[in-house]
Amino acid sequence: MVQCSPTHFDASFGALSDATRRGVLEQLARADASITALAERFHMTLTGMKKHVGVLEKAGLVRTEKVGRVRTCTLGRRGLEEEAAWIERHRALWAARFDELDIVVEELKEKEKVNGSKHSK
Repeated sequence: MVQCSPTHFDASFGALSDATRRGVLEQLARADASITALAERFHMTLTGMKKHVGVLEKAGLVRTEKVGRVRTCTLGRRGLEEEAAWIERHRALWAARFDELDIVVEELKEKEKVNGSKHSK
C-alpha cells in the first residue's frame, strides 16, 4: 500500500474543498483552457481565478504553461488515485460499522417484541 504524506493529502483535499476549483478540474477534464477563459466561465476576476489555479497547481492537480501573454491550464500529471483509495478505505470502515449497528438495532427490536409480548399476557 502506498502511503501518502499528510501535507500531500492536505493540499489535495484543500484544493478539492472549493466548488469553483472542482468545477475548474471538471472543465479541464474536457479541454485545456486559459486562465482568462476559466475566469469568464466562472464569472470571476482574473486575480481570483489565478488564486484558484495556484491552489490546484500546488496540489499537482493542474499544470500551467505561459505562451506569450496567455497562461494555459491543463490537468496535472498526478491523479487522485491515492486520495480515492483513502476515501474507499474509510467508506468501507464506516459501512462495516453501520452494518454492525444495524445488527444491534435488530437485536434490540427483537428483545422489545419478546418483552412486550410477555407483559401483554
